Amino acid sequence: MEMENSRWVQPLIAILVSFLIASRAYRRKSLNFSGAISGFIVMTIHIFVGYRFGALLLVFFFTSSKLTKVGEEKKRKVDPEFKQGGQRNWIQVLSNSGIASILVAIVWKLTEGQDKCLNSKDSAIIKSVVGGIVGHYSCCNGDTWSSELGILSDDQPRLITTFKPVRRGTNGGVTKAGLLAAAAAGSVIGVSFVLVGLLTTRCEFDIALKQLLVIPISALAGLCGSVIDSLLGATLQFSGFCTVRNKVVGKPGPTVKRISGFSILDNNAVNLVSILLTAALTSVVFSYIF
Repeated sequence: MEMENSRWVQPLIAILVSFLIASRAYRRKSLNFSGAISGFIVMTIHIFVGYRFGALLLVFFFTSSKLTKVGEEKKRKVDPEFKQGGQRNWIQVLSNSGIASILVAIVWKLTEGQDKCLNSKDSAIIKSVVGGIVGHYSCCNGDTWSSELGILSDDQPRLITTFKPVRRGTNGGVTKAGLLAAAAAGSVIGVSFVLVGLLTTRCEFDIALKQLLVIPISALAGLCGSVIDSLLGATLQFSGFCTVRNKVVGKPGPTVKRISGFSILDNNAVNLVSILLTAALTSVVFSYIF
């Protein structure tokens, strides 16, 4: 009877925590209504399958939401599509967590609902999928931190493909501060995964010690994701300077002078491709190391 009751604890926690956070985010305008609904669903899935997966999503969401609000006045002058509080809709929520939600569901199926440490005895598929989830959020967090903090840096942004100076807000423009922020953001994801995993799963000492390798891998994944995002932004995403609005814009027009890139991918598509590539690379690394 006691075991039967314990099976309902995690699902109830998942629903309650997800509802409270989604409601709070909606009230504070971090998410609009569609974003809050989709956020509730993906959060519930993550926490239900494993607390460490829920931790990755929550760390990404809270840190990115906080950083979006830092230096709002400066960002408003640079970003033509700036929104107060960085309000996200369902498309942005799923762009940043949809793939991870699918991978989390696959982990649940493969492990039969048991959240356990990364172990060399696990199948390569399980380790690869978990690596994909870690890589996914390292990429998302790295891209967000580098964008939100890089634009506030006093460093002159340089186009990643040519290293020529470009205006702030140019897709593919990078700074040292932005790249360092991406690596730091990835490491935060790794630390969250390791700490919550060790607190909620039972591991032998040598296996627990090996989990620490997730942190440097995540840092590299954050940096890698940011670089991939910048390369795609500099080549497949249009950037131009509007002489009327006096801002860098993402669409061509009669008053827009092209800076770089072509109108092939929009920002959500660039994020999606960079997430896929980073998750794939990280999954390969996990399958070989653990």
